[in-house]
Amino acid sequence: MISVLALIVGVALGIYFDHPVPAALQPYLPIAVVAALDAVFGGIRAKLDKIFDDKQFVVSFISNVLVAGVIVYLGDQLGVGGQLSTGVVVVLGVRIFGNVAAIRRHLFRA
Repeated sequence: MISVLALIVGVALGIYFDHPVPAALQPYLPIAVVAALDAVFGGIRAKLDKIFDDKQFVVSFISNVLVAGVIVYLGDQLGVGGQLSTGVVVVLGVRIFGNVAAIRRHLFRA
């Protein structure tokens, strides 16, 4: 419950203060958000499966964001940033949908 409240407060503060993202970081923000969502849905699934570990969640969250950012950065350096960004979004999207399907099955038994 505390995490949901923290999420709501964080989103509200982000909307209220409307801090612009530096131009150099703009290509990485969408990838970081998708990577973070992957970790969050994985954490929810683990919680429902009763195997949630807070240390593992924090490490997963940070490493997902960092690895996705490094992949996009390397793609930019190689001149194929758009293709690698798309690849990262597709892979993480598949993982997110897999976790959401497992959450749905657990909650609705369907």
